[in-house]
Amino acid sequence: MNANEQQQLEQIKDYALGQATDDETGHGVDHIMRVVRMAKTILRRIPQANELITLAAAYLHDTYDEKLVTDVPAAKQALRDTLTTIGLTADQVSQIFAIIDNMSYSKSLEGAAQPLTLEGQVVQDADRLDAIGAIGITRAIYYGGRFGEKVYDPSIAPRTDMNHDEYRNLDHETIINHFYEKLLKLKDLMNTDVAVSIAAHRQEVMVDFLGEYQAEWHGEE
Repeated sequence: MNANEQQQLEQIKDYALGQATDDETGHGVDHIMRVVRMAKTILRRIPQANELITLAAAYLHDTYDEKLVTDVPAAKQALRDTLTTIGLTADQVSQIFAIIDNMSYSKSLEGAAQPLTLEGQVVQDADRLDAIGAIGITRAIYYGGRFGEKVYDPSIAPRTDMNHDEYRNLDHETIINHFYEKLLKLKDLMNTDVAVSIAAHRQEVMVDFLGEYQAEWHGEE
């Protein structure tokens, strides 16, 4: 990136972190910074991807997420105004929005997501890697607790073939079931070779945790 792009990225970072300061769902500043660091790690293996677009989307990917903001159109317009004010072109803004609009797991449930650019694939991988492994376990419990989910109920089976609305309905989910409904599936949805490699280990961490959880739940030694 040139000096102007670096300055723009710093402004984007300030905006994104400002939006996430009061988060209590596991999508706060720490999450954003991990996603950005992972995106940089992946970018080192994919130098042909546009660094500014990738890192901007990594910083901004949760700024108008439907599960985090009450007024999505207003949050999206505020972001558009900010990016325009700091000098991004209409094409750059469009590229960033296309990534944010199509990278979520929920968007893919009904085939509504459009194919991601290479930059979008990097950001999606970085975000999904933060949803699995030890930190993924912690975030799942933290998020579920924030919204009053049951931790576990063996009489409630994990849901299958969900649409978007069913996926968002936390009344029919438990925290442990969320691993089977989504998190354990992410390993096979990675786009880049480096993410595939990292996901393999983080998958093992989750599988080991779930095995230990079941053993302790049933009083096994």
